[in-house]
Amino acid sequence: MRNKKLWVPGVTLCLIALCWLFASPLLRLAGTLFVNDGPPVAADIILVLGGDWRGERILKGAELARQGFAHEVFISNSGRLYGRSESELSREFAIQQGYSPDALMAARWSASSTLEEGRKAIAELQQRGFHRVLVVTTVWHTARASRIFRRLGARLAPEMSFYFVGSNDVRWGDGEWWVTREGRKVFLMEATKTIADFLGI
Repeated sequence: MRNKKLWVPGVTLCLIALCWLFASPLLRLAGTLFVNDGPPVAADIILVLGGDWRGERILKGAELARQGFAHEVFISNSGRLYGRSESELSREFAIQQGYSPDALMAARWSASSTLEEGRKAIAELQQRGFHRVLVVTTVWHTARASRIFRRLGARLAPEMSFYFVGSNDVRWGDGEWWVTREGRKVFLMEATKTIADFLGI
């Protein structure tokens, strides 16, 4: 009986120690489920997705254009802020940072989800005759966005190819999202949206 009493807390302590030792690798692995960040490739157009209020996406897209991966950047629009469209504000922000206004085009549509954004972007880019699209979004959004765009592309525009590059997000902490409260909130939100996408909600 005494050995049994010692065995239970001993196993419990071992399990706690194992969880503590492997927590960081397992949490980092969980974060990689949201990432499909490939190297940039030469494309007909760079598409910057909306929904980033810090400017990381637009600066990444503008820099890729400056490096010669495409001649133009098409800036998507997720909505309006104080009477101004996000795409207009993003364009102005990039110009203020020294990027050429000639390379930056602001979309006129408004989209409330990545799915809606994908439909509108594909229709617009298809009409303009673009085939190779380099899509820029936040790194933790790349996996879900790539699934949505490729699924829509296969049905609506099979001639189009999509390549995804992630912009940094300080909240993501280079994959150590669990370290800060903001990072945990980002993870939970993206997990919810990923599950909703799989369920078709």
